[in-house]
Amino acid sequence: MDIRSQISMVFHLDKCIGCHTCSVACKNIWTDRKGAEYMWWNNVETKPGTGYPSKWEDQDIYKGGWEKAKSGNGANGSGAKGNGDVIATSAAGDGSPTIHLKGAGKKKGLGNIFHNPNLPVIDDYYEPFTYKYLNLIEAPAGDDQPAARPVSLITGEPMDIKMGPNWDDDLSGTPDYARNDPNLENLSLEEQAAMFELEKMAFFYLPRMCNHCLNPACVASCPSGALYKRGEDGIVLVNQDVCRGWRMCVTACPYKKTYYNWQTGKSEKCILCFPRIEAGLAPACMHSCVGRIRYLGVILYDADRIEAAASANEEDLVDAHMDIMLDPFDPEVIAAAKENGVADSTIRSAQLSPTYKFVKEWGMALPLHTEFRTMPMLFYVPPLLPVMASLSKMNNDEQAKKLGSITKHWNDDWLYDTSTEELWGTIDETRFPLQYMANLFSNGDVEKVKSRVVKLMAIRIYRRWKTVGDISEEKAQQALKDAGLTEKMADAIYHLTALASFEDRFVIPPSHREQAIEMMEYTGDKKGSSGFGFKEGTAQRGL
Repeated sequence: MDIRSQISMVFHLDKCIGCHTCSVACKNIWTDRKGAEYMWWNNVETKPGTGYPSKWEDQDIYKGGWEKAKSGNGANGSGAKGNGDVIATSAAGDGSPTIHLKGAGKKKGLGNIFHNPNLPVIDDYYEPFTYKYLNLIEAPAGDDQPAARPVSLITGEPMDIKMGPNWDDDLSGTPDYARNDPNLENLSLEEQAAMFELEKMAFFYLPRMCNHCLNPACVASCPSGALYKRGEDGIVLVNQDVCRGWRMCVTACPYKKTYYNWQTGKSEKCILCFPRIEAGLAPACMHSCVGRIRYLGVILYDADRIEAAASANEEDLVDAHMDIMLDPFDPEVIAAAKENGVADSTIRSAQLSPTYKFVKEWGMALPLHTEFRTMPMLFYVPPLLPVMASLSKMNNDEQAKKLGSITKHWNDDWLYDTSTEELWGTIDETRFPLQYMANLFSNGDVEKVKSRVVKLMAIRIYRRWKTVGDISEEKAQQALKDAGLTEKMADAIYHLTALASFEDRFVIPPSHREQAIEMMEYTGDKKGSSGFGFKEGTAQRGL
């Protein structure tokens, strides 16, 4: 085992209120300068919605991430030998490729140096704007109310605002954007239509930032070797001195979280506020989070298994991703980690890590779009939606029979069942299709999302029995049993979700820069490889 440590984050989507404070905090600290006007290292999207940039999830357009190669065929239909776009090859040692970059890489990159057709354009983001605020102060006296017209930060000319960085904010742009969400594609027409009926409309907020992946396509695509993954904590960074502005990283990142600064001619991305982390402070987005939805911790993983995990079949990607993360209490894992130079403080932090608990111990969180094969280190607890009664078709006579004469009957055939027994509705009848969330978090596997939602519902039923008492103990215990939870686990999840202190949510060891791989060897010799090049000559840290 090649045990390494990785800083990871969990977002609890049931707690996100869409205030965008995280986005603004990040903007003010890192991208409030010339050439970075359109950059939002952290943004909050409203789902369903097309995202930022437009349709970033549609890799038929943007050609980001990795794809599985057929045995004996490389990225461009050529054989494995001599194909510079193939990064991982079969573990069997026969040289057959397993994955390759979709739209970037050595050969593809060379051909697209002067014109890359897979780059997003400014219209796919939005034209950055400000307002002529001085008009409100300096306008001469008159009969008309002065207005602060929006003007472009690029041209300085007046403009009409059609979109912004936090897309579909509160469904304001639904007619233009939400219905074009790529995640709606394999839902039935009836399900799609129902999601946008006023009576059934449901949405949730999805915060996004760089995933600091275990298998980062941006690192693998960089012709100059400017992008690298820090050895001591797994943060992916851009060496501005080495960057030549080829922008292959923008193409390769399937999450479109690498940006090009038109003023400096360099690529930029989220740095996970590593100067703050090294000083023992939380990243700006986490520090400012009003809903306390973010959890930051350490996960130990086996780097020897990255290649196999990233090359797994589509249906096995989520499980392969989870299996690579190791139990920090396992004596064998601890011994291997120490042998590889992982500090004791890092191991202790991994044992207390809230991300390990949510992802592995409790099985509550899932990664975003595993089908991109980058193995992201940001995880999401799916939302339990809606927190309301079940909704079903039922005529007025049936409604009266079920709800009684006191309940107001609407002149339609929709029944909102708000009886106590069905307060949380049923998972299968939820207004928000599980298939939609599965398209986001589990590569279309509904059962993986359902198992997480069942746990969320079970904990709510259990807590309602303990605090309100209008649900029977038998029902509460049965809900926990069906979800595979014990009372101890339910109480621990409830505490970390609702009552956690900042120290419970932010568990990061002291910085160990002496263990950094880039201090021991030049990371530029790993250009064209993923992360550390799948063990290709990497150094043992701490030796």
